[in-house]
Amino acid sequence: MLLLTLFWEYFKVGLFAVGGGMATLPFLYNLSDKYGWFTYAQLADMIAVSESTPGPIGVNMATYAGFTLHGVSGAVVATLGLALPSLTVICIIAGFLKAFRTNKYVNAAFYALRPASAGLIASAGLGVVMICLVHVDAFRLSGSVTDLLDWRAILLAAALFVCTNYVKPIKKLHPVAFIGIAALVGVVFRLGGA
Repeated sequence: MLLLTLFWEYFKVGLFAVGGGMATLPFLYNLSDKYGWFTYAQLADMIAVSESTPGPIGVNMATYAGFTLHGVSGAVVATLGLALPSLTVICIIAGFLKAFRTNKYVNAAFYALRPASAGLIASAGLGVVMICLVHVDAFRLSGSVTDLLDWRAILLAAALFVCTNYVKPIKKLHPVAFIGIAALVGVVFRLGGA
């Protein structure tokens, strides 16, 4: 029954998450709230792993979540659930490509989807920032403003922003270098008692 639910939920994510992998995040937050399959912190880890592995981030996240829940069969089911709507729509559109290409209503629909896609991606970005930089639960428990913000994470984010925008040698580094450096910093902070 879990596999069927997993397939159905990821099928809905694949059907409605227009705009790429990051647009799936609001749907994944909803799955976390609805089923408790993963926490927001685990979702942040899922994003980090999915971003650092080859392939589309949405597919990587579905595979990761499915594997976490039900092993290899869960990974396959979640990935198929996410990819099947896109594959179906692409096959249908490919059959009618000539008619769709010149149809003004289809062009208008795709134009209207752009803001929705941008909104989903902005929501996902804000969600990631909230997970990484703000600790509302710790603030609720202690009532201390110092527990609300993760100052080390904020300082790291500020340093990364400055380095990638204003330090020329760092700006030219390959993205894989940033992934490696981030992993190293995460290990050092984790081992240092974070």
